[in-house]
Amino acid sequence: MGVSTSSPEKGICLVTVDFPPVNALPVQGWYDLADAVRAAGRDPGNRCVVLGAEGRGFNAGVDIKEMQRDPGHTALIGANRGCHEAFAAVYECEVPVVAAVGGFCLGGGIGLVGNADAIVASEDAVFGLPELDRGALGAATHLARLVPQHLMRALYYTSRTATAQELHAHGSVWKVVPRGQLMDAALELAAEIARKDGTLIRLAKAAINGIDPVDVRRSYRFEQGFTFEAALSGVGDRVRDTFGTGGGPSGTPDPLHPATAAATEEASS
Repeated sequence: MGVSTSSPEKGICLVTVDFPPVNALPVQGWYDLADAVRAAGRDPGNRCVVLGAEGRGFNAGVDIKEMQRDPGHTALIGANRGCHEAFAAVYECEVPVVAAVGGFCLGGGIGLVGNADAIVASEDAVFGLPELDRGALGAATHLARLVPQHLMRALYYTSRTATAQELHAHGSVWKVVPRGQLMDAALELAAEIARKDGTLIRLAKAAINGIDPVDVRRSYRFEQGFTFEAALSGVGDRVRDTFGTGGGPSGTPDPLHPATAAATEEASS
């Protein structure tokens, strides 16, 4: 349980997240993930990092129960900073990062894959930001890297999810495979990248980041300010307390894809 690293092939570091039951990460988990990815990127023997997960889904976002147990804002501030560091670690990793996404990829999961260099997904993978149902805001910066602008807005406002096949059609997912073939497919892509010259692949990563039109660190931090504003006004807690109870804040049916319903309920109950 937690964040672990392994070396499945020469030049490849596999960073695995395992926080049962649904990979909703506590504050420390985000910092541990950031540390693991940064260490993997600094290792001169690595030429590619694969980010994977154990269990039913890739990531269900932050641990809402941890926030609900906190009478103040310490957990919220910690989650904001932890997510910010983990997302930045993926983006700034000195070598390319391949995300292997199976099952649900929600909330903070979008921040991770949106900052990855490539995504391989299983056929059952779904991607979404149920933030408005969680009393929070954020990661639109990263969802906008996965889908076109107007689709991003519609998904964000409705809390709906997109399938791996839909993201593949938009060009943001490299390959969609059966769940049992996910890690093999991710490692196959990582191995192809890792065959490049180690110095040159690091220069390539720095060069591509340097021409990115959006400063993802600053953009995401701007979004987080509105999350904290929602918390201070009380609306964040009010909406968050209704999440996972079988209906949205207004009593309407939860719009999340059926595959994510159990994950979101367990993450918040």
